[in-house]
Amino acid sequence: MTETLDPDGPSKGTVTLVHLYPREMSIYGDLGNTRALASRIRRHGYTAEVVDHHPGGELRADAHLLMGGGGQDSGQARVEADLEAVGPTLKTMAADGVPMLVICGMYQLFGNSFHTVGGQVLPGLGILDVTTRGNDKRMIGPVCLETEFGRVVGYENHSGSTVLGTGQEAFGKVLAGHGNNGEDRTEGARTLHVIGTYLHGPLLPANPMVSDALIAVAAERATGRPFEPEDLDDPLADEARGRQVRRLVGSR
Repeated sequence: MTETLDPDGPSKGTVTLVHLYPREMSIYGDLGNTRALASRIRRHGYTAEVVDHHPGGELRADAHLLMGGGGQDSGQARVEADLEAVGPTLKTMAADGVPMLVICGMYQLFGNSFHTVGGQVLPGLGILDVTTRGNDKRMIGPVCLETEFGRVVGYENHSGSTVLGTGQEAFGKVLAGHGNNGEDRTEGARTLHVIGTYLHGPLLPANPMVSDALIAVAAERATGRPFEPEDLDDPLADEARGRQVRRLVGSR
C-alpha cells in the first residue's frame, strides 16, 4: 500500500517513508510509529509518501526514511528470505546516510545474528554491530533512557538479550528498565542515522524530538535543502514523557 499525505498549505517537498514488513513485523503498536512519523512530516509542511514493503516486493531504494517494527520469532523467519534479497540495498542505503528506525525484531535482524531459543540461527544484515540470543527470561516494562536527544521513554517487551560489539554506540543509557540485556545498562544501537531499539509503539508519539532528528535528515535528502522545521507545540507528548520520567527516575 502507498499512501500520500499532503500538508494543509504548499508543500516544502515530498519525503518517502518505507514501512518494512507491516504485516509480519509490526506488533505492540509499532504501526503507530509509522503514523507518528507521517503526521510529523506533514506538520512540518512536507508531503509524506508512505510505502509498505512486503516480502517479494521491490524495495524503494529511493526512500528517504525507513521504519521497521517488532515481531515474533516466526515473523522474523517469514521475512528472512526477503531480507536477504534486499539486504545489500539496505546496507548501501544505511552507509549512504539514509535514516532508519528499527524496533525489536527488526533491530535484531539489522544486527549480526539472532540465535533463537530453539537453536535456530537467523543471520542478520550487520548494519548494526550487535548479536542477540533468545532466552527464557522476558524483559517487560516501562523504560527511561538518557540519549543524545534528551531523556527518552518507552515500553519494552522482549526475550532477546542483545550485546553490542566493541565500539558500537548505544541508542541510550538505561536509567530505568532492562534495555539490551538487563546487565550493561545499554539500550539499542546507533550507527550513522540508523537507530535500533527495543522501545515499542509509544516511542515516537511520546518522544517527538527523535522523530524530528530522523525527519531532518530525510527532508534534506528529499529536497537537497536544509530541513525547514515548523515551530511545533507538543504539550501532550511533553506531559506524557515528563510523567513517565518522574515516575521512573524522579529527580535523577
